[in-house]
Amino acid sequence: MTKKPAATIAALRVDELTEAQAEKELARLAAEIAHHDKLYHQKDAPEISDAAYDALVNRNKAIEARFPGLKRLDSPSARVGAAPASGFAKVTHSRPMLSLDNGFSTEDVTDFLGRIRRFLKLPDDSDIEMVAEPKIDGLSAALTYENGRFVQGATRGDGSVGEDITRNLATIADLPKQLHGRHQGKLIEVRGEVYMRHADFRQLNKTREADGEAVFANPRNAAAGSVRQLDPAITASRPLRFFAYAEGETSGAIDDCKTHWDFLERLKEWGFTVNPLVKRCEDEKALLAFYEKIGAQRAKLDYDIDGVVYKVDRRDWQQRLGFVGRAPRWALAHKFPAERAETRLNAITIQVGRTGALTPVAELEPITVGGVVVSRATLHNEDEIERKDIREGDWVVVQRAGDVIPQIVEVIKKRRPRDSKAYKFPTKCPVCHSLAIREIDEAVRRCTGGLICPAQAVERLRHFVSRGAADIEGLGEKHIQAFWDEGWLKTPGDIYRLTNHRDELVAREGWGEQSVKKLLDAIEARRRLPLDRFIYALGIRQVGEQTAKLLARHYETLAAWRDAMIEASQGLKQAMKQSTEDLPLDVWRLAGSLSPAIGDLDAIEGIGPSVANDIVDFFAEPHNREVLKDLEREIEVPPFKAPKIGNSPVAGKTVVFTGTLETMGRNEAKAKAESLGAKVAGSVSSKTDYVIVGADAGSKAKKAAELGVKTLSEQDWIKLIGG
Repeated sequence: MTKKPAATIAALRVDELTEAQAEKELARLAAEIAHHDKLYHQKDAPEISDAAYDALVNRNKAIEARFPGLKRLDSPSARVGAAPASGFAKVTHSRPMLSLDNGFSTEDVTDFLGRIRRFLKLPDDSDIEMVAEPKIDGLSAALTYENGRFVQGATRGDGSVGEDITRNLATIADLPKQLHGRHQGKLIEVRGEVYMRHADFRQLNKTREADGEAVFANPRNAAAGSVRQLDPAITASRPLRFFAYAEGETSGAIDDCKTHWDFLERLKEWGFTVNPLVKRCEDEKALLAFYEKIGAQRAKLDYDIDGVVYKVDRRDWQQRLGFVGRAPRWALAHKFPAERAETRLNAITIQVGRTGALTPVAELEPITVGGVVVSRATLHNEDEIERKDIREGDWVVVQRAGDVIPQIVEVIKKRRPRDSKAYKFPTKCPVCHSLAIREIDEAVRRCTGGLICPAQAVERLRHFVSRGAADIEGLGEKHIQAFWDEGWLKTPGDIYRLTNHRDELVAREGWGEQSVKKLLDAIEARRRLPLDRFIYALGIRQVGEQTAKLLARHYETLAAWRDAMIEASQGLKQAMKQSTEDLPLDVWRLAGSLSPAIGDLDAIEGIGPSVANDIVDFFAEPHNREVLKDLEREIEVPPFKAPKIGNSPVAGKTVVFTGTLETMGRNEAKAKAESLGAKVAGSVSSKTDYVIVGADAGSKAKKAAELGVKTLSEQDWIKLIGG
């Protein structure tokens, strides 16, 4: 039998590899990844995109997970690489460097402006003056000035903590080391983008080529790599530029700037470079005209952009609008259309998530889209496959939505093979073979195997240790799978008992005393978890980080939340016995009338019946309660403490708004209350502190009177919170 060449092996899916092929593929991947590591970390000259590099690493991990006995001593997964930031100190941002919400169509822009009008309670036909700025494709940086002198520079990092790159940023010529003009203030943080112009990029590559050095892949990678050099002299030799466009922490330096436009003018006065294409736009029509104009100029610009950013011009409106999640309500990134390409869909595979959801994935013939190699794309669900009539073997049009997530736009049916057959979505879990069912009101089909399904159990463990949850560094996917296979890791509590397997871990191939100590130390460091992170780590369906914070803030202690949810689950069980209705919402309403705990959960602003039902369902499962009890024996979960909001008179108070408010919109009123440390509820209970009564108030005001809860007029409320 003729052996397949390496190129053919490299094209095979992981589940198609024989053991002999897997061994050869791991050798190829180890060499290739080591090659790219050296180019990126030592020579600052990557040959491939981050996504293409990640694809190599993920393939290596997947093969090792399937053939753990083949893991090499020089495996990339066992190697602790010199990350770009390894030589830099960490900097905690005094104000988080948050991301922007994205828009991809005219409708998205219209919706964005509509949300602002509703929040600020403006007339539907009112114009909102905005500032439109090209969205630079570079590296975000924050510059801190004290008494006008540059003292610190940092990367965005994860938004909360970045890397200290002060010495490198100081080498950038158009970054002022001392601010000019007036109004410098004691402290000002200026934010912007480090980038490299196309002309400079071409000249740099020309010089490197003449010197026999490898050329850079693209301007963005060259700029980012240059800023992260451990030797500032290397950064100084690179033609980097900086566009300033936002502020961070300030101490009165820009209080007299009433608009964002005024702030940009102040930046120029101080000596910063502001993008010359920035424009003030009086209405939506002007915004969209600017977007079209910049899009037409994009190819001719001497720097990379991937869209246009819209910002509310009035700074007092920006402050009122505030933030939702990790993005400002007052800004939107209107992205340019995604790049597209055609390729063959070789197969449709099914992934099983931690909630049992069966997600179809298109396995594609690798194709470059927008500079990134794409080999997989999401197919969302079975309805999407049926609607687009997607079949294995089809030629398809692929795009990267928002230049990030690959998706299939359409099937090229004229190129469809003659023997093509419609795809049949599985009705059984491909992992545990349990029945996969689809509820009437859901688009997703789910495995009914629960925690007996290895895919769900492993996915839940992966979620438990993820960044927003327990955040246990070094316990990645391959380790969890391997420890699961060994029988050491079946529940989250087992994570904290891995110390019982220290000797066995040290003896494993690819491990050693130091790597085992590092892992166990990382686990020990997470034996104390904040309540919101603990709730999120449990992996309850529909409970993300924001919902977990709402629950932690409302119940304050793990014991209070656990007991209330157990009580609520008993109320739901009783309602299911008594109900003659088939609709889940009707059963839930009956449960709410039977259980005060359900009513209390349902009253939390931001948690609707669907989410509340999933939380209660989690506690209705005895196994989940045992998991919780087991975790409580292993870790400490201190009471939740909301951030202190100065001397706010409503911090920690529970408030309910009812009726029509005249001074501000309902959403703004809620956001303001939360920013002052209050808990906003959707219904009145004995735990409510204040009910703010607007015009045409209904049953909530009546219930407040019955329960003896204090009611305030809108003006009384405004007076209480200080205006």
